[in-house]
Amino acid sequence: MHFSRNAALSCQILAAHPLRTLLSMAGVVVGVAAVILMVSIGRGAEQRILDRIGRMGTDLVTVNAAPARLMMGRQRTVATVTTLTAGDARAIAEGCPHVVAAVAAVNKSLVVRWEGTNTTTSVVGMAADGFRIRNIPLASGRPFEADEDHGQRRVAVLGPTVVKNIFGTANPVGQEIRIGRVPFEVIGTTRPRGIDANGADQDDMALVPLDTAMRRLLNIPYIQTIYIQARSSRWMDDVEREVRELLRERQRLPEGRPDTFTIQNQKTLLLTERETARAMTRLIGGVAGIALLVGGVGILAVMLMAVRERTHEIGLRRALGARPRDVRVQFLVEAVLLAGVGGLLGVAAGIGATHAAAALAAWDALVSWPAASLAFAFSIAVGVAFGIYPALRASRLEPIQALRSD
Repeated sequence: MHFSRNAALSCQILAAHPLRTLLSMAGVVVGVAAVILMVSIGRGAEQRILDRIGRMGTDLVTVNAAPARLMMGRQRTVATVTTLTAGDARAIAEGCPHVVAAVAAVNKSLVVRWEGTNTTTSVVGMAADGFRIRNIPLASGRPFEADEDHGQRRVAVLGPTVVKNIFGTANPVGQEIRIGRVPFEVIGTTRPRGIDANGADQDDMALVPLDTAMRRLLNIPYIQTIYIQARSSRWMDDVEREVRELLRERQRLPEGRPDTFTIQNQKTLLLTERETARAMTRLIGGVAGIALLVGGVGILAVMLMAVRERTHEIGLRRALGARPRDVRVQFLVEAVLLAGVGGLLGVAAGIGATHAAAALAAWDALVSWPAASLAFAFSIAVGVAFGIYPALRASRLEPIQALRSD
C-alpha cells in the first residue's frame, strides 16, 4: 500500500509538468528505439547473408582452378590456371566417400543478342546436375538434361536480369538467341536469386551445357570450377580434405608445393560471414546504447531540478513524520517511472521504425524481441542508476533547513 501511494503520487507530480516529463523521457525513448532498430537491421543483414549462401547450394564445397587472394573481404582469382579438367570432377564424385555429386563448370562474359537487342552477361557452362547442386529453381520452361550436355546441344536457360535486358516483357522460352556468334534455343528461365556471398549477381547469367560451352563457345579443354555436394554439413571438412588430397595426387604436386586450386568450404564461409555480421550488430547496438545512457543523464538532470524545486515539499513531509527512506523511495519511483514509460515508448517506436525501414527503405530488418526486452530492462536499470543520487540528496535534507530555504 505504501509503495502504491508513492507510485500514485509520483504519477500526479510527473503529470503536473508534462513538457518537462516528456523531454526527460525523450532521451530514453530515442535510446531504446535506436538499440532495437540497429539490432533488427543487423539481424536482417545476417539473415540476408545466410540466404545468399544458402542460394549458392546445399552443403556445397567449391573448387576454383586458380589461387585466390582476399580482396575487400572476398576471394578473387588472380591467375588463369588450366590444370583443372572435367575428369577431375568425375574423379571427385567417384573417389571421395563423403561426396554425393560433383559438377564441372566454366564461366565467361559474352554478348547475348536477340532481334537487334544485346547485352553482356556471364555465360556459365555446367553439367546438368548443377541445377540441383546449386539450388537453381526455374521460373518457366525446363533445365537442360545430361544427354543434351553430352550431345553438345545449343540450349540455354536465362537468368531474370538477362531476360529483362533483351526480352523486356516478351516470353523468352522457345526463342532463338545468339551467344557470341552461336545460335541457342532458350528452353527455360530461372527465378531471382540475388547476389551471392562473393558479390556476384546470380540473376545476370545464361546457363548452357558444359560440353557445348567448352567445345562450341570457348574451345577450351579445361574448366574453371567444380561444385561439390557433401553428404551432410558435418562432413564438409572431410570433403575438403579428401578433395585436396585427390587433386594434388591427380596433378602430381610434390609435398611442399602450393595448390594450383582453391577450395572454398560453404560451412567456413557461413561461419565467417555470420561472425562478421554479428560483430557489426554488436558494434552498432553498442553505439545505440550510448544514446540510452544519454537519456539517463537527462533523467538525472530533471530529478536534481525536481529536488531543488520541491525543497519545501520535502521539508514539510519530513516535519509531518516521513522518514528519509520514504523520501528516497518517492524520488526513486519517479525516476523509474520516467525510465519505464520512456522504455515502453521506445520499444514501440523501435518496432515501428524497424517495420518502416523494411517497407520504405527496402532494408532487410527482423525485429529482435530479445534485444527489445534487454533494451527495456536496461532503461529501467538506467532509471534506477541515475535516480539514486537525486533520491539520496533529497532524503538528506534537514526538515528545518528545507522549510526555511527560498
